Amino acid sequence: MIANIRSGKETAGLIRYLFDTKRAKDHTDPHLVASWDGFAPDPGRSEDVDATRNLLVADLDLHVKQATQLGRAPDRHVWHCSVRAAPKDRILSDEEWADIARRIVVATGIAPEGDPDGCRWVAVRHAPDHIHIAATKVRRDLRTARHWNDYLTADRELATIEKEYGLRQVVRGDRTAAKRPTRAEQEKAHRQGQQKPARERLRSTVRTAVAAATSTEEFVHLLSHVDGVLVEVVYFPSGDVRGYKVACEDTTTADNKPVWFSGSELAPDLSFPKVRERLEAIDPQPTAQPGRRRPNPWHQATAAAERIPHRLDQADDEASQAHLAAFGEALDALPLIAPQPVRSQLREAATTFERATRSRIRADHHHARALRGAFRAMLRETAPRDGAALAMFLDAAILVVIAATRWHQLRHHDQQVAAAHQTLVHLQAAYDQLAASPLAALTQRRLPQQAVDRHILRIRQAVPDHAQQVLDDPSFDALATLLTDAETAGHDPERLFQQAVDQRALDDARHPARVLTWRIQRLSARPVPSARARAAQARSTAKLPSTPVPAATAVRVTPQPPQARRR
Repeated sequence: MIANIRSGKETAGLIRYLFDTKRAKDHTDPHLVASWDGFAPDPGRSEDVDATRNLLVADLDLHVKQATQLGRAPDRHVWHCSVRAAPKDRILSDEEWADIARRIVVATGIAPEGDPDGCRWVAVRHAPDHIHIAATKVRRDLRTARHWNDYLTADRELATIEKEYGLRQVVRGDRTAAKRPTRAEQEKAHRQGQQKPARERLRSTVRTAVAAATSTEEFVHLLSHVDGVLVEVVYFPSGDVRGYKVACEDTTTADNKPVWFSGSELAPDLSFPKVRERLEAIDPQPTAQPGRRRPNPWHQATAAAERIPHRLDQADDEASQAHLAAFGEALDALPLIAPQPVRSQLREAATTFERATRSRIRADHHHARALRGAFRAMLRETAPRDGAALAMFLDAAILVVIAATRWHQLRHHDQQVAAAHQTLVHLQAAYDQLAASPLAALTQRRLPQQAVDRHILRIRQAVPDHAQQVLDDPSFDALATLLTDAETAGHDPERLFQQAVDQRALDDARHPARVLTWRIQRLSARPVPSARARAAQARSTAKLPSTPVPAATAVRVTPQPPQARRR
């Protein structure tokens, strides 16, 4: 159920609308289902509709007129709340709607329980799926009703009603969502042939600029160079930046002036102070040392993303929220560098996940300095054309979104959970498209059966709980190929595989072989340890207590045909 609450100045106009069946064609059988005393005149059940309607208006306005004579009536004295059931809910009876109306006026403070001086109100039903509650805000003692935060209190009551009545439980927010475009903005965009209103287009543009910038100066510079976007920086008298405004060139007022939006009007986290707070929390990436190979920014960013689920498992909610915000910035910027075929999916993923980057928990952005810096370095590095680097990052990103879903669920952030679920759909579609080619290239290479058997044994020993799932994964052949290549290059495949397993549990992975394939590819790109380093590793390993291999896994693998080698 959803409530919509607004105020007005004229009781007669609202009552006329609620009982109108001529101009409002969707109004059928309008009638009262409840009122403040149970005896209000009902125009819908009267032979003289106009006279009864005027009598009802007079009864509702009685205390308003008395307060007006004393100069105490509020200017907007009409309180109007519509309550609508979900499309798939059952049809409620008049008695059930009456109970719902009484609970709403009690919860919102219009007519508190047991208060004989409560406001006068009526509940009108003129359609099967909703009612309208019309009230006047002046109480019998001529004081104005205390109905602050009435939308929130009504929404909480509706959540309880949904459970008690067995209705669809609507996903509810926490007042941190970005403001939706108004109906006027939507209609204007439709007339102009735009798919989205200016507010939504500007929100996406500003978020992308934040994700790509490393300072507030660069943020303003990037915004000012976007085609079709106007930017105006607002300054304090001291000369310091106070804020910014943006507008679309194709959206103007009736006198051809730009329709400006401040950052906070686009989204709560796009105000200039919030943007500056994030951009000041970016660690610079280390430069390459003479004689040493520069770390791959895509590998660094992917490794940083893989650590986010572990961060979300910690007790520091402010740090967790900061990591989700930084990850959201990475998604915002990915369409800038992604291949054309997957840009629309990645853009949808970023737009959807935006809702999951905010909650009532305040993000402590300094906890995500390194993460934000790694993502910025990745954006400045051209990705290989084969799509493998981006697919590798998306594979890690999918696990991050799964972890974010669980984190929000534990804190009852319903809208954020829904947004994360939808983000997974778009990320998975983009990943499947990108990963197909590089994985197919690895899978097509045929390995000697002896090498395959060695890898199967390693997998059964390293991840006994997931071994069969890894071996049954269609990407197993690609994983085996990478392990063989790493061994040929001088890496210790057993140690490499163990490192890949230890980076993150595989419980959330739908395709564990894919996850391990990308991790092996990233780890094997590192320089091969020198003989001295390998000797040191061997000595450190020898000092550790040995763990016997379970008998179930210490089996001799006999050569099998390729079709049955994983069974």
